[in-house]
Amino acid sequence: MNPTFTPLQQEAIAEFTAFFRAWPGGRRAITIGGSTGKGLADARSDFDFRIFHEEDLPWPDRDPELWKPLWPLLESWKARGVTVDGVWPRRIADLDAQLQRWIDGHLDVEPKEWSIWGYHLPTDIFNQYIIEDDAGIIARWRGWLTPFPPKLKAAILAKHGGSLRYWHSDYHYENKVARRDPVFLAGLSARLVHDVMQVLFALNETYFPGDGANLSHAEKFTLRPTDLTPRVSAILYPAPGDDIFVRQHAALRALIDDTLALLPHP
Repeated sequence: MNPTFTPLQQEAIAEFTAFFRAWPGGRRAITIGGSTGKGLADARSDFDFRIFHEEDLPWPDRDPELWKPLWPLLESWKARGVTVDGVWPRRIADLDAQLQRWIDGHLDVEPKEWSIWGYHLPTDIFNQYIIEDDAGIIARWRGWLTPFPPKLKAAILAKHGGSLRYWHSDYHYENKVARRDPVFLAGLSARLVHDVMQVLFALNETYFPGDGANLSHAEKFTLRPTDLTPRVSAILYPAPGDDIFVRQHAALRALIDDTLALLPHP
């Protein structure tokens, strides 16, 4: 689904595109990622520009003069009401190699300070709004990712399904519940819900969307536990009470049971 842009946003996209088109880098694609690429943008969304380029395109530390005009351009559009998070240039050859590793079942999740669960390359590649791509770079990568690669699916299910099995009846978890350890239990609950999301997205052969809109996506899946959204919400935001962590633990174990029941048997 293509996003709908306001006239002001269209003007901003045109100006930034012209700006990036003048940069070095040879054959390239200019796109917008993030929520715009996924078709989930709203009034709070910003623009995350991407440049996928063939030749060298130096970063600010190597060529500050190339990048210097970008900073006031960002500020001027922000003052007009269009927030652009910036641009992320990446070499095509590097992404060819990295994407092939994902397809082969290597989960090379990159830790990023702006992402809770790390950067997932297939999601970013698959969900780009294309502004210019005469060489068909994005189409080629999407072809690699369609249908959902079997080795990638198997690796996700093994990793996150294994985590769910481990923690389901782990005595360390039970001890922390008995000790009412809020920091540990908040962190583990979020992690295990993330494991559930990863399993559901892989089972339904859909690329994990990253940190946002997990539940709205998952509610549309054919393979999912019943009442997924209220159950996840109750786990992450349990009602206060003396038995708060006991209830959270029981609800999470039940969700894990229902999720693992969806996995194919060996």
